[in-house]
Amino acid sequence: MATTPDRSRVRFPGISSRAYEHPADRGALVALRSLSGFDTIFRRLSGLFSERSLRLLFLSNAVRVDENQFRDLYDYVRDAAYILDLPRVPELYVTQNPIPNAMAIGSDRPFIVINTGLFDLLDAEEQRFVVGHEVGHILSGHAVYRTMLLALTALALRVAWIPLGYIGLRAIVMALEEWYRKSELSCDRAGVLAGQDPEAGKRALMKLAGGSRLAQMNTEAFLEQAREYDSGGDARDGLLKLLNLMGRTHPFAVIRFAELDRWTREGEYSAILNGNYPRREDDKNAKIGEEVKNAANSYREAWNRTADPFVGTLRDVAGSAAEGAGKLFDAVASRARRAGNGEGSDRSSNGT
Repeated sequence: MATTPDRSRVRFPGISSRAYEHPADRGALVALRSLSGFDTIFRRLSGLFSERSLRLLFLSNAVRVDENQFRDLYDYVRDAAYILDLPRVPELYVTQNPIPNAMAIGSDRPFIVINTGLFDLLDAEEQRFVVGHEVGHILSGHAVYRTMLLALTALALRVAWIPLGYIGLRAIVMALEEWYRKSELSCDRAGVLAGQDPEAGKRALMKLAGGSRLAQMNTEAFLEQAREYDSGGDARDGLLKLLNLMGRTHPFAVIRFAELDRWTREGEYSAILNGNYPRREDDKNAKIGEEVKNAANSYREAWNRTADPFVGTLRDVAGSAAEGAGKLFDAVASRARRAGNGEGSDRSSNGT
């Protein structure tokens, strides 16, 4: 069956996930993909049992979306795959769960699961945004590296009785959690690209924060709430915000809303609609050092925008550390190239 959108939307042939990925997410992905053979091995190992088990679980205890079941959702996932040029339309399951949530699972043959709590909360265009968000996770290959986070988290709990070992693992887990949160910002952008209705994406995020009574909410007021969260209080509040993020894999709703609003207003979204985006065929040329520096710049720009006094005290130290990370990745990539007889370990392949 041909996968064509229900109405006229811009399609992005050969689009690379780098087009919508947040710089911090993109930098981490390019670095991880550059580990020759690592993602392939990890995909195969995770697909042997855990992915098969999960797919069988949802096949037996959820509703698989197709032409005869949840037909609208079936059209949304076909449309998203068509618009983002995903080679294979992923399976989608609806499961009875009152918690508003959706997820992309697996690495060999990823599939999407949407809880009824989220399905019932959103209107049609908002559902399309969520489906596009999850297709973005698949196109970026996030599932492979998220599995790493879960494995490291479990390991950290097992060695909690060893102080130094736990501290080291906890630092890695915190870094992965920060990447995980940035990957959510990436896929909010993918959701807008798939649906091409930025307001629907904003409404969906507002509903995740305040429920279904959209008539009682206001987008400008919600954006002002985001500004107050960013700038309010003193250094103590900034520290508390940081502590509140520990253990969280998703940014807070007001942050996601503000980031999506900024991205759609500042020109990147329009440029992609006009055909100015990186292609998958060029992913092999993505350089680790350059992407890490882009990530450092994105943090610096965010710090310069924020009025949080706590962030101001950390700005210079963190900026220097990020620049150092870029130089370190350049050095590692150079050594790996020499060891591999000229095969560039700073090149990435964007798996789906």
